[in-house]
Amino acid sequence: MAARQIVLDTETTGLNARLGDRVIEIGCVEIVGRGVTEQTFHRYLNPEREVEEGAAKVHGLTREFLGDKPRFAEIAPEFVAYVRGAELVIHNAEFDLEFLDRELALAGLGRTLDHAASVVDTLALARELHPGRRNSLDALCERYLVNNRHRTLHGALLDARLLAEVYLAMTRGQESLVMELETPAATAVAAASIDLSKLRVVRASPEELAAHETLLDDLDKTARSGSVWRRLAPRR
Repeated sequence: MAARQIVLDTETTGLNARLGDRVIEIGCVEIVGRGVTEQTFHRYLNPEREVEEGAAKVHGLTREFLGDKPRFAEIAPEFVAYVRGAELVIHNAEFDLEFLDRELALAGLGRTLDHAASVVDTLALARELHPGRRNSLDALCERYLVNNRHRTLHGALLDARLLAEVYLAMTRGQESLVMELETPAATAVAAASIDLSKLRVVRASPEELAAHETLLDDLDKTARSGSVWRRLAPRR
């Protein structure tokens, strides 16, 4: 993992950069040492074109509101300085990068990855972790208990803040695994000091066993080869 990560989101005039849709909002949140800092980057932008009605319903931004905002080229040097050398964390990265690459090209500043070090696509990561499940930002907020009740409209900075929390929750297990691998001696010492004869075994109730089987049934429906629990369980 890079020493510095930037969680990034954009809002646009429409869905097709190739047909001339433009970026109208950029929101970025910085993560350092798996902690969110106060070093954010947030700009509204004048697209010099109409905002599609469907897009406006999603983010609430209008051409009238954006009319006095800077053009992308005016803030582009500040943006590339902010992301320089960082790992970008983006949900559905292909979409945002296509828009940003076109904006940077128009500003004469190359492509996004000419400045940032790499990209993590949290949508691709979520699909690996939760195959067959809904993996929108709202769905991930619900799954990882990230409070998004104040999200009535999409907004680049708000969505970047939510995605930062979701990303840290999604990758927390990886951090725990690394910590365990780095401290095998401490783990072995702790295990050796336990007197197993004094441990009290609390067995699951019939209700808990039934709930467990229901959960495994749900896993079997989404996992291609069935749940790992049932495949590895000893046969009786």
